[in-house]
Amino acid sequence: MDTNQEISRLKQQLEEVIEKNKQLEEQLHKYQHTKHHIKYYENNSDKVKERAKNYMTKLKETDPEKIKEWRHNAYIKRKEKLKQSAENTNG
Repeated sequence: MDTNQEISRLKQQLEEVIEKNKQLEEQLHKYQHTKHHIKYYENNSDKVKERAKNYMTKLKETDPEKIKEWRHNAYIKRKEKLKQSAENTNG
């Protein structure tokens, strides 16, 4: 009798987990659906650019080291790409 109860309890938990998973997938779909992001940017490109500009000016004041780090990483990646493209053309 105890094993039957345990099995039914586990089945119920499994159904709850499956339902919760479906809900989370639906919520995640909202954020992964790129058509909405593209449409939003097309309609609000000025707002998006203004927010980015404000964020960068705020960051320059509060944490200029972060900007230096980003620029340094971009420089390293750019250098690696140039090196790889030179190797591809020569090799």
